[in-house]
Amino acid sequence: MFTRRAFSTFVMAAILLSASAASQAQNPALRQRFEKQVQEYEAGDRKSPPPPGAILFAGDSQFFRWKTIHEDLAGYTLVNRGIDSFQLPDLIRYVDRLVLPYRPRLIVLHVGGNDVHNGRTPEQLLADFQSFVARVRTRLPDVPIVFSSITPGPGRWDEAPQRVVANRAIQDYIATQPGLEFIDLWSAMLTPGGQPREELWVEDRVHPNHAGYLIRVGLTRPLLGPPR
Repeated sequence: MFTRRAFSTFVMAAILLSASAASQAQNPALRQRFEKQVQEYEAGDRKSPPPPGAILFAGDSQFFRWKTIHEDLAGYTLVNRGIDSFQLPDLIRYVDRLVLPYRPRLIVLHVGGNDVHNGRTPEQLLADFQSFVARVRTRLPDVPIVFSSITPGPGRWDEAPQRVVANRAIQDYIATQPGLEFIDLWSAMLTPGGQPREELWVEDRVHPNHAGYLIRVGLTRPLLGPPR
């Protein structure tokens, strides 16, 4: 656990960095790809509007590639708006189009792994998460937000120290705030010896296979309430 001084440092970093994080420069090709995917989601919503009060899953490729989500969480009304390669600043940038319009009863996030992979610090991730929460709270003040931790994919195991610190920073912050929950996927996907469980990943060793998603299901379901 972080010391009180370390936690205070993270809070100060959040104040200093939150304004700049959402406008971080990014590869134009990625920005174009993200915009195209968002427009595809919006077109689908116009054709078949999702009901308000659903559970919204938002974040990166681990949601985008979760093709069995409706079967794995049968009985729940879900909206999946994951986007491949998303980082926290991207989620903030698109919050008015990917999150707020759905008026969900619960928001589940998976994002942050790409941030670490691209050199962003745990302080930046925490600041961005706080910024996201603040943006959502202005319009949806009573909607709970669940952050599912960065995962220990063996293909990016060299980033484990940074990922552990980022997860801990966000987990410690969530523990101080009402209406926020943390899902510890990291620990659940390790062997007793503290190494990644190789059987939980597809060939790239970064994205989970169905067995990996079922671990997520087991940890997420208790936070979703009764199926509806």
